[in-house]
Amino acid sequence: MFDLTLEYILLIIAASVIAGIIGSMAGLGGGVLIVPFLSLYFRVPISLAIGASIISVIATSSGSASAYVRDKISNIRVGTFLVLFTTSGAILGAFLERIAPRNIIFLTFGIVLLISVLPLIRKIGQVVPENVKNDTISEKLSLNSHFHSAELDREVEYNVTGTKSGSAMMLVAGVLSGLLGIGSGVFKVIAMDTFMKLPIKVSTTTSNFMIGMTAAASAGIYFFNGDVNPFIAAPVATGVLIGAIVGSRLLLKTKSSTIRVLFGVIIVVVAVEMLLNGVGIRV
Repeated sequence: MFDLTLEYILLIIAASVIAGIIGSMAGLGGGVLIVPFLSLYFRVPISLAIGASIISVIATSSGSASAYVRDKISNIRVGTFLVLFTTSGAILGAFLERIAPRNIIFLTFGIVLLISVLPLIRKIGQVVPENVKNDTISEKLSLNSHFHSAELDREVEYNVTGTKSGSAMMLVAGVLSGLLGIGSGVFKVIAMDTFMKLPIKVSTTTSNFMIGMTAAASAGIYFFNGDVNPFIAAPVATGVLIGAIVGSRLLLKTKSSTIRVLFGVIIVVVAVEMLLNGVGIRV
């Protein structure tokens, strides 16, 4: 169990700042680190950790999405289209959380993270995908766009493809968001980067734009189920918000390859921790 001492709360805030920075830059949402931080290191029950994580995801989105939208890196059309699928899945996932065994939640979380790493790491060094043509849906909805790349020091135009497979992945992402409280940024980034061929910075920033809406769709359910402890959720949200603001400023100056490496290292470490806990090696 956990004791809500001042030192304990300050440590949670410090950990949440780190989670917010990484979550903002990698498009994962602070929840991808908050759940393991709280459950494994701070001994918070998994249901309360997920509840606090849902709140932190909303804070991450609020803190970084506005900056990305202002700088015209996020693709609002893509985000608005895909969020229809993630919010539907998030509501379903929040209901499933009540009946899912604790070890299954850990194992599912770990497997999801490991799966998410491989496609992104394979493309280290790629700034903008080449030879991408708009598919029918993208053409009709005008999903293609452009952004200024500080890395290339020029305006970059890009097309969007694979909207059907990307939408299916977003539905899965929504379920995972509601079930695991992670904002499902891992799957959102994969759907946009791998299936829809968006530039990695557009994928991560658009994911940040979406994760808040996805989390909000299931937050009410967690609140009414008593899984949002304000003494845990408040310091987590505070730390993540600070980290998200810092992360949004760092991303503009960071190379795409660095973002991919950061994503890979953090996700592998967290995935291993969660899988070990899921099979009972660590309690």
